[in-house]
Amino acid sequence: MPPTVPKRRAWLRVGALAAVWAAAGKAQAESFLDPAGPVAAAQVTHLRIILIIMAIVVIPVFAATPWLIRRYRYGRPKGDYRPDWSFSTLFEWLAWGVPVIVVLILAVYLWGRTHSLDPYNPVPGAAGKPLVVDVVGYDWKWLFIYPEEGVASVGELAFPASRPLELHLTSDTVMQSFLIPRLGSQIYAMKGMRTKLNLAADSPGTFEGRNTQYNGEGFYTQTFKARAMSDAAFSHWVSKAKASGLPFDGKARDAVEAKSNKVELARKLDQPTGQPILFSTAPSAMFDEIAGLKETAQ
Repeated sequence: MPPTVPKRRAWLRVGALAAVWAAAGKAQAESFLDPAGPVAAAQVTHLRIILIIMAIVVIPVFAATPWLIRRYRYGRPKGDYRPDWSFSTLFEWLAWGVPVIVVLILAVYLWGRTHSLDPYNPVPGAAGKPLVVDVVGYDWKWLFIYPEEGVASVGELAFPASRPLELHLTSDTVMQSFLIPRLGSQIYAMKGMRTKLNLAADSPGTFEGRNTQYNGEGFYTQTFKARAMSDAAFSHWVSKAKASGLPFDGKARDAVEAKSNKVELARKLDQPTGQPILFSTAPSAMFDEIAGLKETAQ
């Protein structure tokens, strides 16, 4: 006998939940819960401590609920009858005192720890001179400019794992949100403004980066690879960009500024799709112009 409509709907719901669960499990590999840098590791520690402190309030509630339901259920043969009861000093102290203490503990703890991880400040404990990278958000791609190295790229943020990152961010379109989950932190990029984000990696590796602020039909394609390399590999990457990268001329700028994702940009510039686009020159003045720093730079 074929299943009834309600049963079919139930199985469809189970299948949908299983798909969401599987997707969530896959996405977890690219989250701060699997840290690859000191900032993300600190965020995981914060989360665990907060969960432990919050459990002081939550666990007694979940534990007491079944007991209260059974003790005061309708039809219970025996029970205390107190028609004049209206106040309990002990209960009031527990109901209000414990949450107040928890909030105070969280406030003091998070105030200090949050300010220690201010994205504008250098990463605590990170050694070496920071690598400065100017980041411009477009619809729907990120442009990475290396003013010290004199190169630029789209689709790939390369940096030596032995040095921390100092990112300067702006947007040439709407507000966008820059995030590399496994390295930690998130910060907005806005046109006419410059924001900063300091990150570091524990060791060489490749991490997913993305824009987490919806900005139109190509939003889901605005991703990039953050590659922490050895010093030698990074030097080779810079040399390759200078030797075989495209010049960032007027044609390249027009193509980058047009609404397109990194695949469509590669086709416009006659570059292989699926590969990062490298530029042999770095348009540093353009970043200052977009970020509203042109007068300061002069």
